[in-house]
Amino acid sequence: MYLSKLLEGIAVLKSCGPLEREINSVCFDSRKACVGSMFIAINGTQSDGHLYIGKAIESGAIAVIYEEGEICDERVTSVKVKNSRQALALIAANFYDHPSSKLNLVGITGTNGKTTTVTLLYNLFTSLGYCCGLLSTIANYIDGQIIAADHTTPDPLEINSLLNTMIEKGCEYCFMEVSSHSLDQDRVLGLDFKGGIFSNLTHDHLDYHKTFEEYLRCKKSFFDQLPKGAFALTNIDDKNGSVMVQNTAAKVYTYSCRTMADFHCKVVEENLDGMLLNIDGTQFWSRFIGNHNAYNLLSVYSCAVLLGAKKDEVLIKMSSLNSVAGRLEYIRGGNDLTAVVDYAHTPDALENALKTLRETGKDRLLICVFGCGGNRDKTKRPEMGVIAAKYADKVIVTSDNPRFEKPEEIIKDIKDGMDAKARAKSVYITDRKEAIRTALMMAPEGAIILVAGKGHEDYQIIGDVKHHFDDKEIIKETFNEL
Repeated sequence: MYLSKLLEGIAVLKSCGPLEREINSVCFDSRKACVGSMFIAINGTQSDGHLYIGKAIESGAIAVIYEEGEICDERVTSVKVKNSRQALALIAANFYDHPSSKLNLVGITGTNGKTTTVTLLYNLFTSLGYCCGLLSTIANYIDGQIIAADHTTPDPLEINSLLNTMIEKGCEYCFMEVSSHSLDQDRVLGLDFKGGIFSNLTHDHLDYHKTFEEYLRCKKSFFDQLPKGAFALTNIDDKNGSVMVQNTAAKVYTYSCRTMADFHCKVVEENLDGMLLNIDGTQFWSRFIGNHNAYNLLSVYSCAVLLGAKKDEVLIKMSSLNSVAGRLEYIRGGNDLTAVVDYAHTPDALENALKTLRETGKDRLLICVFGCGGNRDKTKRPEMGVIAAKYADKVIVTSDNPRFEKPEEIIKDIKDGMDAKARAKSVYITDRKEAIRTALMMAPEGAIILVAGKGHEDYQIIGDVKHHFDDKEIIKETFNEL
């Protein structure tokens, strides 16, 4: 594609060199620069791409996009822009000929529920007979083919490449998690969303955003950017549900489990095996449990209807949907023990999981094993300690991806939020495997053991190294020994 075509829609401040040059690849990592490529210099969180422009040129790049300093090298065409991150997103969409405009792309944002919602939408529409794509935390899917996911939202080049492959495979729909990081870093700029869903907004990622107000602003920007003709589906029961959509050009729809809304759900009955739900006057049985999952299922139903699916057919298919990996995932053991693995790593998510198990488990003893990630938002640590002790009968605080922090210091931060009564019911075990084994071995007959924080993850990050570690494997091994 010619450079002039790639620059469509981008405000060029200055250029040096011919624009009618054919570009065969685009990159923002100088190690991927090659003969005939375009290199985009990004001032990133870890390093500044402007420092590697020379390396990219030496590797054969014939065009450079930059925002700092001055470049005029006869070997390349240099183009200065105001924001190279935004230029990257728009160039990526141009390079792949705007694949997002050729399918029904729906984005889901919020603190909790994103992975569950996009996965259920993908599974639902697949069961309805459509060819679908999925971009999520756990994995990316293209018509059943699994593609590993390293970030909540990929970079713009990867997103557009995946969407382009979806088009080539005949996909009609794509359901995508949209994180606050991706919004702040303009990773989804230039994508043509047919709709957006807001789940909820609670305490998370303040290590990155610094303030809750900034976190909210990033989430809201997704709806601010939705075009006229798209839909904006918001959880009106969340105190920020109305704020999210107050400036959107999209058509606003609401969903609620508590008040009047365009789409409404009520939990009729619930036990450890599932829930009987009433959605818009029709009852159906779901294999999910928990009030938070009632909201997730309602948003899935609402989105499906807004995309044109038939209500009755949607509910029939939803009744057969299974739990998402690492989200209230059950493992049954001897002595009537039930271990539950959940990704809950925020105060709100941990509270939802514990409240659900407390309410559905009735008189069963509830044990909670959890930790907090290192080099991440420290302010939520004491809060999660308070929540764990409030709902669980016994708490075991342990490690959860300590990264470059000492596990003992992370555990101390959690412990600092606990009063004497909470500490009396808590045990502190640094080794996560030993913590899980201890919880299962000390559990009396009929107990429920929640192992929270890692969910689907099959690794433990210590320093900058990922070590294989799977909560579910440890649980199954221990159950086999009991």
